Amino acid sequence: MYIVQSIVTVPEEKAEEVIGLYQNRSRSVDRQPGFLSFQLLQNEAKPEELTVHMTWETKEAYVSWVTSEDFKRIHELEKKYPDQELANIKPTVRRFLVRAE
Repeated sequence: MYIVQSIVTVPEEKAEEVIGLYQNRSRSVDRQPGFLSFQLLQNEAKPEELTVHMTWETKEAYVSWVTSEDFKRIHELEKKYPDQELANIKPTVRRFLVRAE
């Protein structure tokens, strides 16, 4: 398995807005071969810190997603989000190989 986490810190007063965006996401990634799961995590101690946690069968499945036209289209839409403060936030991305379960 392969896990990818994208961590962002948003203004605390905008955390619920961002959570709403993810709750209403397109779900196109859900149909991607090798995709297993998606969770949006909110740090209990720092509610402004949100983590997108995605699980994939393999690293190759993930790479196939991030090089797909669908991925590019979705991320281009994010750049055009009306709230430019949110649109300009850059995530910290961490990638993990699962070594034991």
